[in-house]
This record gives sequence, structure tokens and C-alpha cells, in this order.
Amino acid sequence: MLLRWFWWRINAWSEVSAMATAFVTSLTLQVVGGLDSDKPVDFAWIMIITVAVTTVVWLAVTFLTKPESNQTLVKFYTRARPGATGWGPIARLAPEVRSSNDGWYSALDWISGCALIYGVLFGTGKMLLGEWPLGFSLLGMGLAGGAVIWWDLSRRGWSSVVE
Repeated sequence: MLLRWFWWRINAWSEVSAMATAFVTSLTLQVVGGLDSDKPVDFAWIMIITVAVTTVVWLAVTFLTKPESNQTLVKFYTRARPGATGWGPIARLAPEVRSSNDGWYSALDWISGCALIYGVLFGTGKMLLGEWPLGFSLLGMGLAGGAVIWWDLSRRGWSSVVE
């Protein structure tokens, strides 16, 4: 579902097929294939096979179904302003929209956001359980993630995400 932000061609059928395929594949591997998700090696195989099968299916569905209408895509592009790299054909239809070409910095912010959320979440949990060193380390990781986001948005300008 996140890939819709990176490629204009992904439509609702792509997302529905991905969700359904992941569910069916994972369930089939466990019920019919006998893989146990509680065993690390089996879980790894479930994940690898599920991702591979799901990727093939959603890509096929994406190319076999019609894309969203240009009107819908331009409306989404104008409102959300996803990166212009995967949205080039739509970006050309809306030249008045300032495109976002901060792909690497957006990826850095995304990774930092994950570090912020998980660091604070698990750090707080570890602190509540009395595991002080790990709790402080995780909270530090979370604060570092927040600091990177603050640095980047201060450098790029807060209006790049607030407009």
C-alpha cells in the first residue's frame, strides 16, 4: 500500500490483490505446507515465499488492470505531492504543482521516523520493566531519530511538509 506514493500506476486492484494474496499464501504455507510461524526458519520461509508470490501477483494485476483516471491521479498528486520520480507522467499533467524531489531526504526522514517511534515505544516499555540500560539506549535511538527529522525539516523548511 505504501508503493502508491512512489508509483502512479498502482491502483486499488493492485492493493487488494496484494492483501488477498499475502493472506492466502501465508495461510496456505502454514495449513497445507506445514510451516510453523513460531519457528524462526519456517517463519523466514513464510515471509520470503509470501513476499515473492505477492509481488508477482500485484505487479501482474497492476499491468492487467486499467490505471486510475488522469483526473483522479492529478487530484491525488496535487493534494499529496508524492515524489516526481515515479509520478513523472502525472507531474507533467500538473505543471503548476511544485514537485517534491527530496527522495533521499524523505527516505532518511522515514527511517528516522521509524527509529523515533519504535525507540520511544520499546524504550518506554523496557524502562517500565526495569531494564534501564536497554531502555535508555532505545530512548536515545528514538531521540536521535527525532533529531534527524528536526534537522532535515529545519534545513529544507517546514513548509515543505506543511503547505
